[in-house]
Amino acid sequence: MKKRVPVSQIMTKNVVTLSTKDDLVTAEELFKKNRIRHIPVTAGDQILGMLSYTDLMRISFADAIDEHEQDVDTMVYNMFTIEQVMVKDVICVAPQATIQEVAAFLAQKEFHALPVVDGETLVGIVTTTDLINYLLAQY
Repeated sequence: MKKRVPVSQIMTKNVVTLSTKDDLVTAEELFKKNRIRHIPVTAGDQILGMLSYTDLMRISFADAIDEHEQDVDTMVYNMFTIEQVMVKDVICVAPQATIQEVAAFLAQKEFHALPVVDGETLVGIVTTTDLINYLLAQY
């Protein structure tokens, strides 16, 4: 296995983002349409926070209701803003951080995605899925 490979080699570069002006219904649509579980919240190229699909599920009653699930989700989502639900103190990594460093960090924490920033500019996102796919490609 290669050592010292930068995370920029495996990160997603075309990142789906949200702004604080977007609503949670839009967020859910982006999660489902793009089949992703984490979306950085940005102002321009700068990261303000991170929203995960799990964050949405925590405020949703969807699991408890079958019949009018979409109506309930929309009603609940309209009670909150992205800024209220997102994680604000986001830990970021630089593009030159190694895959090993990122893997060790994620293995110790309770989250599964890290924004990749060059200075203050969001340039990508790396997830546990990216790490698993990288490891699978090594075999």
